[in-house]
Amino acid sequence: MSGTVRLTTAQALVRFLARQHTERDGDRRRLIGATWGIFGHGNVAGLGQALVEHGDEMPFLQGRNEQAMVHAAVGHARQSGRLATHAVTTSIGPGATNLVTGAALATVNHLPVLLLPGDVFAARPADPVLQQLEVPYAGDVSVNDCLRPVSAYFDRITRPEALVPAALQAMRVLTDPAATGAVTLALPQDVQAEAWDWPEEFFAERVWPVRRQAPDPAEVAAAARAVRAAARPLLVAGGGVHHSAAEDALRAFADATGIPVASTQAGKGSLRHDHPADVGGIGHTGTATAAELARAADLVIGVGTRWTDFTTASGTLFAGDGVRFVNLNVAPYDAHKMAGTTVVADARAGLEALTRALAGHRVEPAYADRYTSAKERWERRVDAAYAVDDPAARPTQTQVLGLLDELVGDEDVVINAAGSLPGDLHKLWRARSPRQYHVEYGYSCMGYEIPAAIGVSLAAPGAPVWALVGDGTYLMMPTEIVTAVQEDVPIKVVILQNHGYASIGGLSESVGGERFGTAYRHRAPDGTYTGAPLPVDLAANAASLGLPVTRAKTVGELRAALRAARAADGPTCVYVETETADTVSGPPPAQAWWDVPVAETATRPSAVRAREEYDRHVSARRRHL
Repeated sequence: MSGTVRLTTAQALVRFLARQHTERDGDRRRLIGATWGIFGHGNVAGLGQALVEHGDEMPFLQGRNEQAMVHAAVGHARQSGRLATHAVTTSIGPGATNLVTGAALATVNHLPVLLLPGDVFAARPADPVLQQLEVPYAGDVSVNDCLRPVSAYFDRITRPEALVPAALQAMRVLTDPAATGAVTLALPQDVQAEAWDWPEEFFAERVWPVRRQAPDPAEVAAAARAVRAAARPLLVAGGGVHHSAAEDALRAFADATGIPVASTQAGKGSLRHDHPADVGGIGHTGTATAAELARAADLVIGVGTRWTDFTTASGTLFAGDGVRFVNLNVAPYDAHKMAGTTVVADARAGLEALTRALAGHRVEPAYADRYTSAKERWERRVDAAYAVDDPAARPTQTQVLGLLDELVGDEDVVINAAGSLPGDLHKLWRARSPRQYHVEYGYSCMGYEIPAAIGVSLAAPGAPVWALVGDGTYLMMPTEIVTAVQEDVPIKVVILQNHGYASIGGLSESVGGERFGTAYRHRAPDGTYTGAPLPVDLAANAASLGLPVTRAKTVGELRAALRAARAADGPTCVYVETETADTVSGPPPAQAWWDVPVAETATRPSAVRAREEYDRHVSARRRHL
């Protein structure tokens, strides 16, 4: 009979996590590579002490904001192909509730992260304690219950021995390709410090296979029949292609069949931009090439996509008579969307099986010629958006992307999440490798970019990692700059200053909101925000947090600054004030609609006009049944 080891619950958890591994296709990784933490009462004497006790087994990373720590762990998980992630520990109260946004982001995007918030006393020797929420109708509720709806798995560990089954369930969910997301183990502060005799088997090295679910042959056959019967098929690659490392299988499918491939935000880079079948982003922020193909398609093959409203243009994009869907997805919930023919399987295994089932089948040459010509026309539009006429002029946002496009190699990673940049990137960016394009658009969380860049850089040491940050999102969460400086993580932060919420400002104007409340300007005498821009100096702010900052005022200066940033050994920042699109050529406009309801009754002409346009688009919406 094996023996026992007497440890506190927190010490046991740290030792357990250090011995968990994943394996897929012979690639073995440590599952929890490090623990992020901000300490307070609720975790300082429990997990804090345990991380000191077992510091040789579990690396520690000091965060500045709890939400940002989750973003860093998520960025690490995505860059690691979901085979590795980080844990995040917080105090009780506000430290714990600050996790909610990051948890939602992780679960929405099916990305694993382990959350370890402190909780109030399980034994209740003092009730209430500092920062405890009192719920008159339920004595067993704490603020950590806010994490239940945004977690893929949740448990509260009220006794040391309860950790054994809970920890094993947590690892199961973290490594489940279909069910993964934020996993929360709420840890009452007294239980963390309580000792117990743990069975030695609990600390054995464990390997959790990340399975590749094979498709049902009957489902593959039905999907193949649908493809063979289609004259104008289109494949939409989602994030599941990257999560399952199915890029080679997708390329082989496209090479064999000639079927064009469009990509969601999460799926961009599934094919290189210069692959003949790659037609770019799809949906509201996609390319004209993909939009034209989608409107005429008689069959749409979704691979690893959740079919969000940005992808479907709120149900208006796939407009062909009799258009049908085939959905290849490891999650049955997503595979059944759009009334599609389902192939419930790992994306790589499913694509390989479908390619075999379609042996000898290829689209008609005229169809391939059509999308090839459309792709060439779009590339000329990208060139025009990137073009620089005057190196001494202030750059536009699209020219900033064009200068990065000149500079980056296959190994670079470009990170963004919110504002107007995701739309420009989805339409214009020429992805060179599967991990280069890192835009978080499932939750589109302002403030994601800088902490995620740290997580990505830790997962891919040596790769140039770019955090593209607008002024609005920078003001949300610049705090992890301090962490990058402290840990000497060589991220490259690019701050684009346009004095407000450019994306929402444009949306506000289009729906009759007249850009109200979207500019960073002084209030004018009439109550509107139309005065001079605020004297906010984000470059000075970044420098005050420890970053070396280069201010670039012209295209020429920006080109040199980006080149120097890429070569830098430590974290660095490039600050640029961009020219607005209403004064110079900007990116191509949206190629498909997006549903944001407009006031049904209004007296202001802008809102009346917006409602008329809204009604026109709504009339084209359809449910695919």
